[in-house]
Amino acid sequence: MFADIIIDISHEQLDKTFQYNIPDNLRDIVKIGSLVNIPFGRANKMIQGYVINMGEEAKYPVEKIKYIDSLVTDKVGLAGEMIELAYWIKKNYGSTMNQALKTVIPVKDKVSQKEKKSVCLNVPVDEAKAMLDTFLKKNAKAKFRLVEALIEEEIIDMSIIKSKLNISASTIKSLEDDEIIKINSEEYYRNPVPRRNMFGKNVELNPEQRQAADLIKKDIDENVYRTYLLHGITGSGKTEVYLDVIEKVIESGKQVIMLIPEIALTLQTVQRFYYRFGDKVSILNSKMSKGERYDQFLRSMRGEISVIIGPRSALFTPFPNLGLIVIDEEHEGAYKSDKTPRYHARPVAIHIAKKKQIPVILGSATPSVDSYERALNGEYKLITLTKRAGDAKLPKVYVEDMRDELRAGNRSVFSRRLKALISDRLEKKEQIMLFLNKRGYAGFISCRSCGHVMKCPHCDVSLTAHNNGKLICHYCGYEQENVTTCPECGSKYIAGFRAGTQALEKLLKKEYPNARVLRMDTDTTKNKGGHERILECFANHEADILVGTQMIVKGHDFPDVTLVGIVAADMSLYASDYKAPEKTFQLLTQSAGRAGRGKSLGEVVIQSYTPDHYSIQTAAHQDFRGFFDQEISYRKLLGYPPILNMLKVTLSSPNEEALDRASISLKERADKVNNSIVLGPTKANIYKINDIFSKVIYIRNKEYGKLSSVYENLDNFVIGNPLFKNVLVNYDFNE
Repeated sequence: MFADIIIDISHEQLDKTFQYNIPDNLRDIVKIGSLVNIPFGRANKMIQGYVINMGEEAKYPVEKIKYIDSLVTDKVGLAGEMIELAYWIKKNYGSTMNQALKTVIPVKDKVSQKEKKSVCLNVPVDEAKAMLDTFLKKNAKAKFRLVEALIEEEIIDMSIIKSKLNISASTIKSLEDDEIIKINSEEYYRNPVPRRNMFGKNVELNPEQRQAADLIKKDIDENVYRTYLLHGITGSGKTEVYLDVIEKVIESGKQVIMLIPEIALTLQTVQRFYYRFGDKVSILNSKMSKGERYDQFLRSMRGEISVIIGPRSALFTPFPNLGLIVIDEEHEGAYKSDKTPRYHARPVAIHIAKKKQIPVILGSATPSVDSYERALNGEYKLITLTKRAGDAKLPKVYVEDMRDELRAGNRSVFSRRLKALISDRLEKKEQIMLFLNKRGYAGFISCRSCGHVMKCPHCDVSLTAHNNGKLICHYCGYEQENVTTCPECGSKYIAGFRAGTQALEKLLKKEYPNARVLRMDTDTTKNKGGHERILECFANHEADILVGTQMIVKGHDFPDVTLVGIVAADMSLYASDYKAPEKTFQLLTQSAGRAGRGKSLGEVVIQSYTPDHYSIQTAAHQDFRGFFDQEISYRKLLGYPPILNMLKVTLSSPNEEALDRASISLKERADKVNNSIVLGPTKANIYKINDIFSKVIYIRNKEYGKLSSVYENLDNFVIGNPLFKNVLVNYDFNE
């Protein structure tokens, strides 16, 4: 047996591994993640390294491969745990070991520590005063200024000396060399937490919240560690439950990872946490500088912070004594990586928690179908919050049928009711949020007169329009000609929907010229701090209307928002994705939940061309269980997750013929493995991007382990196979 060993665990060294022979006496002991002593270099100097892979194949002549000397048993440390976790991700999500390692190692490059310098006198004050005359005689005005300032002020910051006193570096160096002054230097951390407006309040938990928090804390006291699904309606105060449990974990000397789905959530979330726990809280996100990320990495390693808040990458924070993982808005798609390895934060968090014997809390007003099914089956502990905190009432919801609007001659994207309510709120100086449901809209064809959507007769997902005039199903490959008139009602109003946030912003400014409108989408938030600036503006009443895509509906709490308008509610409903009804229900429920979180009752207008669809009706009534019961019955009927597990294999190539040959070959291979259900190959949702063509194959099996072995079988078939020379193959589980 041979082991691939990495000497330096820093990110830039990950591609450099060295192969060693495992001696017989260590074969049953050495494993992936083990720290071992090895002879290194020509002098065979004994150093330490981590085992990142093992196998029976020698990469070099066997006689030239050195042997591992011994196992380091007194310290495995965080690096060993990270390597073990990377290996688990590699096996469960389909990637190379290096790709998995680069995912779990949180800091990519070492960044020099920031230093703060200050200056003080190195001679008695009387002696310094005597020197002033000498400086004047020699016309050394800069030295005079600095020494005179230091006689007045005992210690002066270096930045002030250079900027306010205009003292050059050479003058400072000269005085230091003459031992007249002394330069003090201390390292400090870059702090990414915005200190402004750190408001908060001590909240008394209501009976439901107290019962939920006490149940989890009692389990912790009794060393019972499990995964909890905290299902609370919008505004029920799930964060207060998290805070109460987190406080107990911190008091026991342990640390907490708090995952949130969007960078946009950071500001409000951090304010509440910082108010409660002060400097023990920090954040991680992709918009931070390398230096800021590196400093949080160091602080975590040293146990100097107790709570880290961030998106899915924060899950790999190297805490020495982790005690709890919380995943807020656990249903969010942002917890799924869109790069290889395509891991999902939820099962990775649960895997980490099982290893460390700690609890995981999953929280959501609209839990994923997968999580709720697991809770009903007893895999997770279900805790339910049914009341809004502070006696706030759920908003009144109107579902507007846009087919009726068209028949009444209203061709605007705003229904008559929504227009009237916007005018009313502007008059009352109350705030409005308008959400454009754009997720997954590209390509689906629907009728504005009767609401009919062109769907696959085999897969119950919408057909996608392609440039070649075809409507195609991206699950089974069914295709038909595009349509110009509705097959149900004969209307000519059948086409794809095209509207964006900029168009809505222009319409609002035209319709309501005195209204102050803010837009929040990928364009307005691409720069660092963009999310925070827009949300702070809106929170400070610098705008009346906030227009945006799904990023405006994720957990924000604005007590003066009394109207939420959802434009084109069914845009996400007919994406060519089996999860489309689930995502639509979640988006609509979360959007509606932004209204009426203060003292005033909120109102919500949901605009739809298919108002009777179960996802829209149940969202309007905030009826999660009603939605779940209908959705799970469809999943059972069609064999979609969580009933069956699903592996999506995507093949891409600039050569269309090579792609066709490779996909047919891989499909034939998949047919022979593990009695799985195999669909495809069919064209990907977007078949051609930048002259690269893509096809997909779907493989289903009840057992995840069997699907994992299918992946390994296919991957071994692809590696080194000339058929796949110019074809890239990617794997994605349960997507």
